[in-house]
Amino acid sequence: MNTNTAYVHGYSSQETRRLGDQADTLATLLHAGTAYPVGSRVLEVGCGVGAQTVHLVRNSPGARIVAVDRSEESLAQARAHLATQEPGAEVTWRTADLFHLPFPARSFDHVFACFVLEHLPAPGRALAALRRVLRPGGTLTVIEGDHGSVLFHPDSHRAHEVIGHQVRLQAAAGGNALLGRQLQPLLRGAGFGDVVIRPRTVYADRTRPSMVEGFTRKTFIAMVESVRDDALGAGLTTAADWDRGIADLRLTADGDGTFHYTFFKAVAVNPGP
Repeated sequence: MNTNTAYVHGYSSQETRRLGDQADTLATLLHAGTAYPVGSRVLEVGCGVGAQTVHLVRNSPGARIVAVDRSEESLAQARAHLATQEPGAEVTWRTADLFHLPFPARSFDHVFACFVLEHLPAPGRALAALRRVLRPGGTLTVIEGDHGSVLFHPDSHRAHEVIGHQVRLQAAAGGNALLGRQLQPLLRGAGFGDVVIRPRTVYADRTRPSMVEGFTRKTFIAMVESVRDDALGAGLTTAADWDRGIADLRLTADGDGTFHYTFFKAVAVNPGP
């Protein structure tokens, strides 16, 4: 992640697995329509452990992809992950901060950022930094979630409370778990044109067992569960209330439970000076 603020979900092996489960489960939903021409220069920022990089490579095998993250440890995991999933694929890995990218202006034809802006204290300034390295006429693709879009059955105030604790912790770390709804004005404010926002909705119930397992359980609930100690440490809740809320949230992945979440995918063009 390219920011000096804390990554609210942490850097554990469990989080690495969660990111992989999320990327694989949502690959068709989120990457549909994203394919770059052979020879085009593509920058992926905040590549983390390479969960999304694998799908970029699969969809655009002839593109020249440069993947950037500020964490050398994450980049090492990303290299190993790509080598396992796509042997022989060529990606250039660079350690750098998003706000200080080591590339000349107009270096790339396309830029891709997935689940990055939500962890930054200044997403508008980050978009300006990305626009600097994007050639005129080049495209920026941004994907973000929005925890305010969560709907589920059986409904539970206690389950919504534990989700709210994760939202508050992310805000305290300088991020915004409700960023998806803001993409259009953020991109326009950063000077991008031809901004198109396409909501990508996840819906899971017992008729979609792979989505229940891959998204409801292994992605969303696992993400909320990961902040338990921080929520207790910050005095946001008690252990008993947290455990009751998580138990209610898990019911959405059992029996007749249902779960809904909306991601927002934006594609915008750098109009140039």
